[in-house]
Amino acid sequence: MTGAELASLAAAGAVLLAAGIVLGRVTAGHGRGEDLDLGTPVERATFHTLHTASLAAPPLRAGLTEDTARKAARRLRSLLGTEALCLTDRESVLAWDGPGGDHHREPVMRRVREMLDSGRSQSVRSDCDDLQCPLRWVVIAPLTGEEGVLGALVAYGSRESAVLVRAATEVARWVSVQLELAELDRSRTRIVEAEIRALRAQISPHFIFNSLAAIASFVRTDPERARELLLEFADFTRYSFRRHGDFTNLADELRSIEQYLALAGARFGDRLKVTLQVAPEVLPVALPFLCLQPLVENAVKHGLEDSTDEFKVTIAARDAGAEAVVVIEDNGVGMEPERLRRILAGEHTASSGIGLSNVDDRLRQVYGDDYGLVIETGVGAGMKITLRFPKYRAGVHSSTPAGPGRERDRDRDRDRDQKNRDQKR
Repeated sequence: MTGAELASLAAAGAVLLAAGIVLGRVTAGHGRGEDLDLGTPVERATFHTLHTASLAAPPLRAGLTEDTARKAARRLRSLLGTEALCLTDRESVLAWDGPGGDHHREPVMRRVREMLDSGRSQSVRSDCDDLQCPLRWVVIAPLTGEEGVLGALVAYGSRESAVLVRAATEVARWVSVQLELAELDRSRTRIVEAEIRALRAQISPHFIFNSLAAIASFVRTDPERARELLLEFADFTRYSFRRHGDFTNLADELRSIEQYLALAGARFGDRLKVTLQVAPEVLPVALPFLCLQPLVENAVKHGLEDSTDEFKVTIAARDAGAEAVVVIEDNGVGMEPERLRRILAGEHTASSGIGLSNVDDRLRQVYGDDYGLVIETGVGAGMKITLRFPKYRAGVHSSTPAGPGRERDRDRDRDRDQKNRDQKR
């Protein structure tokens, strides 16, 4: 099932739930001034079904594990109205809700393994010799995902019932959709992680070698500056290669850019002119990790390495109501608009386009197509890149426990203390 189909199913479920809620409100409204009217029995049953399904969905969207199965089993049993219900993977029972778990687990796994071979639902008499046990009939329906059958939903009844067979099969299909959506979420996360790894690969080793060479050139002539640049280099690489969080905040991303520009300035000297214009109120805004730094690196790389002229880059961040707007502008060599279009469409694979297409793709994935890069450029006309970040967006928050600036201050204090000790000797 494709992502679009899954999204359509999820949207349909949301619409049905909303319809149920509205229906409940409308029928309740008819009883104002009298006893509260919750609608007809059919309307109440419909609302109960939709509400119960909405409560079971969140744990299932995290995948099929013992914890998520345990949280969902009770809701699914209520949804079907069965004597007992269990969820399994391919190897064992993950969760059991209702009576009979003490003596039905092993027999049911034998049935589940038979179902795994065929991939089809089964409705059979339960393997139980206890005449007092209410679990006389069992329906086993497959739970499927991208890689085939993941496990089973097993519903127990007191007697054979065609209604239970159909209901259990449909609920199992709904659970399978939730599990596929969970896999889709994991795939999206893996894609983002792969894109960040691609950016890190672009940073190393070219920039690292050049930075270390620039630092080495100051060791004898200006040891204090070499020391400062080494601290900048340590903070920059620590931030760029950190392993936690998909998001950062604007303050930390700008701080990393300042460190990069300090290292680039050590190499290119007065040819590099930088202007920063940042409104303090937008510094806490969360944004995807490494979404500004690659753009500045691309600008500097092509503005200085491809030209002998003075290179100016301006980075401005301003408050725009519900959004923060960041503009990165340079007077470099620019680019043909058609070439830029091919890069953003993923048709140009040269290293010069990795940063632009990568950042554009990630912004669209996180915020939607309205938040892609806006780029103005032309041959010899420099480049102006505008980015917009919503100040508040569900699921978007910085998880950085301590910004590079704070780590850098600790390094500076430690370095200063060591220097004072050396002087006393």
